[in-house]
Amino acid sequence: MHIDIIGAGIGGLTTAIALEQKGIKTRIFEQSAELKHVGAGIILANNAMQVYEKLGLKAIIEANGNPISSMHITRSNLNPLSKIDLTYFEKKYHTKNIAIHRGTLQQILIDTLKSTEINLNHKLTSINAQKNKCQLTFENGQHIQSSIVLGADGLNSIVRQHILPDHQIRNTNQICWRGITTYKLSKAFKNEINEAWGKSSRFGFVQISENTVYWYAVKSFKSHKNELSVHALEDYFSHYNILIKDLIKSTHKEHIHTAAISDLKPTHTWFKHNVCLVGDAAHATTPNIGQGACQAIEDAFILSECLSKHQFNKAFEIYQTLRLPKVHHVVKTSWRIGKLAHLSNPMLIALRNQLLQITPASINRKQNEYLFKLNTV
Repeated sequence: MHIDIIGAGIGGLTTAIALEQKGIKTRIFEQSAELKHVGAGIILANNAMQVYEKLGLKAIIEANGNPISSMHITRSNLNPLSKIDLTYFEKKYHTKNIAIHRGTLQQILIDTLKSTEINLNHKLTSINAQKNKCQLTFENGQHIQSSIVLGADGLNSIVRQHILPDHQIRNTNQICWRGITTYKLSKAFKNEINEAWGKSSRFGFVQISENTVYWYAVKSFKSHKNELSVHALEDYFSHYNILIKDLIKSTHKEHIHTAAISDLKPTHTWFKHNVCLVGDAAHATTPNIGQGACQAIEDAFILSECLSKHQFNKAFEIYQTLRLPKVHHVVKTSWRIGKLAHLSNPMLIALRNQLLQITPASINRKQNEYLFKLNTV
């Protein structure tokens, strides 16, 4: 079996590693001319780290990241509203949540690949279904014959267009800025992620290595036309705690990544004949519960298990059946939380904050229990 993967993001690379370890040959085709060290962080939740443990990558990821043992939601002044203790899951699954530089993780994955070739500057433009094969056409003029294609090409997937041309990308009317800065947090913040909720905005931050902090800022807008500039960030978050304002000020503006937040309306079709979707191409989600990349990593593990045990058509069917319920839960939950975090009515904000404060720890644990448990094939 020879499999072609479109996209060299976290999902595509992890899929290639998982398939390699099953003895399945893969090729990766990536549209970028180079794999840049992207200036953003990532939280590898317990479920993702369980996968990386199975792939033999737990130790090197832990050595290059920072363990996170609790998650906090606060007011804009950093006064606490809710805390989720993750130590229960650390003990249960013998692995931790890890905050790490996205570029560092990407390099670890690339270095782990042994036989997979990564073809850069290959932007897919079309898939032409032929008998038992597909012809892949790339923007650089290349044409490739492929037996099995996995689309790991993100929210704006060309592979998904082939499988499901009527999909719907949903705009949240929210802008997200992401930055990494050299900053020494107090010890109290070292092993936790904090997200401060204000009026129609929020700000999260986490330590990813010694004296390095990853942060993200999100704000709602009626129109995105004039709000993408990083130079207005300090004004947008001027009413937040001074620590948050310092994190923004300490970050070089040219290193701040800006993007509108969108997701893919949940679909029920991830494959067609010998073509199948992975990660955001199948189920792009808003980043409100930190599970976007984690679900792609789970996809990689489950799909590799299925393909190692079944012919591709049966494998795709089992993979889709196993993964659909969980990712639909993630997408829908994340969408709701994004709306809840960005309330603008003061009375509704007060009610929301009160509900967060009185929610029992057992409820939070139950919600995370579902997220962190891996399916088996």
